[in-house]
Amino acid sequence: MTDYFLIAKVVSSVGRNGIVKIISYSDFKKRFFKLDEIFIDFFDDKKSLYVEFVEEGQDCFFIKFKNFDSEEDSKILIGKNIYVKKNDLAELPKDHFFIHDIIGSDVFCNDVKIGFVKDILKLPANDVYVISDLDNKERLIPAVSEFIEKFDINNKVLILKKLDEYYEEDDED
Repeated sequence: MTDYFLIAKVVSSVGRNGIVKIISYSDFKKRFFKLDEIFIDFFDDKKSLYVEFVEEGQDCFFIKFKNFDSEEDSKILIGKNIYVKKNDLAELPKDHFFIHDIIGSDVFCNDVKIGFVKDILKLPANDVYVISDLDNKERLIPAVSEFIEKFDINNKVLILKKLDEYYEEDDED
């Protein structure tokens, strides 16, 4: 199990005082205002950075890190992912799960294993699970109650509702 969890990405520097613009991967926006320390990957090693202040923008956040005091200082952060340790993860409501808990889960439907969750697409209407089936084909399943029966976080098992209603085989190949 990993010690670090992805929450955002630095997309640009802003102004001359070292502030960076980030795009959040989190559904819990207020989490950024509670962060003191984050981690960024430099050459396969996580380096800690300390947050001086956070400001919310439209569909983004602006963060100032300690010791990053100029545009030149902050350029090295552009394109880098932002991670937190487990104890800094947001607390989730009942029946909500982190993406990292779902990815890699076995997927069952009608008591038959049909594949595993390869990825999750964050779309405006709802998340979509990318299922890699037993033939290595990708299937897209909306992450909504009409399609999902339940998720067993302890066993990493996602159970779908009746497969024949929406899971059609492609005739193309």
